[in-house]
Amino acid sequence: MSMIAVAAVILAVLNLFSFALMAYDKRCAKAGKWRVPEKMLFLATACFGGLGGVLGMILCRHKTKHWYFNVFFPVLLAVQVVLLIVGYNMFLK
Repeated sequence: MSMIAVAAVILAVLNLFSFALMAYDKRCAKAGKWRVPEKMLFLATACFGGLGGVLGMILCRHKTKHWYFNVFFPVLLAVQVVLLIVGYNMFLK
């Protein structure tokens, strides 16, 4: 398996986890159950789960009223995209 394929699988898993956390927290919020701490949502998104976090926020309509989610989740995603592009150009080309 190539290095790009391994990286793609790892990124997919991290983003699915981030999205699942957002969806789970939204479900818990509606049911009045125990919630996922916001620090955990940010950590999952910061660990290259930016796309999953942003999609979870948009598709689940979750945390959209909090300015810090609306600002920092897309910023984290943009930083991750830049890091992936730079990393690809530096190490794999």
